[in-house]
Amino acid sequence: QVQLVESGGGLVQVGGSLRLSCAASGRTIGTYAMGWFRQAPGKEREFVAGISWIADKYYADSVKGRFTISRDIAKNTVYLQMNGLKPEDTAVYACAARTQVVVTTAGRWDYWGQGTQVNVSS
Repeated sequence: QVQLVESGGGLVQVGGSLRLSCAASGRTIGTYAMGWFRQAPGKEREFVAGISWIADKYYADSVKGRFTISRDIAKNTVYLQMNGLKPEDTAVYACAARTQVVVTTAGRWDYWGQGTQVNVSS
């Protein structure tokens, strides 16, 4: 069992930056794939970024070059550094965990945090 708690969301202007954190407990993240998803009002949850248990990284095309996923195994925490934020990045961002490999389908992830709101104002 893995418990996930996100933090770091907030209101930022276009072009600004935020760093989201996902603190895990229960199991070490070093044996899990960790991912970030987001859901905007009226839209389906979508994959944003993921890091596999061997630290391979994956990004949605919409965030490549702007967002960076990383992890600190000692702190059992995953991060999402978001730069160059756009209004279309506004959403609830949630952290997720699953066994070893990253997949982009939300339904195939086993553990979820409650999410943190990111608002980008123009």
